[in-house]
Amino acid sequence: MDAEQSRRRYDSLRRTTQAMETRAEIARAARRLFDSRGWADTTVREVAREAGVSVPTVYAAYGNKVGLTRAVAESADLAADAPQMVAELEAAAADPARQLTAMAAYDRRLFERAGDVILMIREGGRSEPDLATTYSDGRTRGDETRIQVFSSWPSGTLRTGLDLRTAVDVYAAICNIDVYTTLTTERGWTPDRIEEWWGQALARELLSGTR
Repeated sequence: MDAEQSRRRYDSLRRTTQAMETRAEIARAARRLFDSRGWADTTVREVAREAGVSVPTVYAAYGNKVGLTRAVAESADLAADAPQMVAELEAAAADPARQLTAMAAYDRRLFERAGDVILMIREGGRSEPDLATTYSDGRTRGDETRIQVFSSWPSGTLRTGLDLRTAVDVYAAICNIDVYTTLTTERGWTPDRIEEWWGQALARELLSGTR
């Protein structure tokens, strides 16, 4: 490979890297504005200004505000580290209480690192059907994880009279963004305390012999 070919290859790599960083900075700017101003009151023009790019650059990167919001949501999912939860679930395959603790720990990470994004998507979903679907899909994925884990347990693990669907509902009632927000902002609980309580409460409410 001659020097000119080498230079062109690295120029291409440099442009790709710069484009990725531009997209990331746009998403970070959007998250800051969504958090401070609310989803409905944030415009694409304001996001562009905050990110230091042109409005067409934002549209080229994400299509529109809904597409940009989806990207912010995806980054939130990554922040919670789902692979860590899967590894912890596998390591505790014979211990339902520890598996509940692993799922509660994942939700704590998600709400701690990206609770603002979840609330923003829920807010945006009131006027944008696509965002309402994004929020609903996230809830459904959470339910599917719980169904998969709970259904792997031996018969008799769940409390007497508690069917699989109701167990998933009970989990959702205890471990959710609104409970997390109330306890941290109104009651002064730390995330560590919430995670510990969630683990204990879930085991008490879902597992036989733990009341």
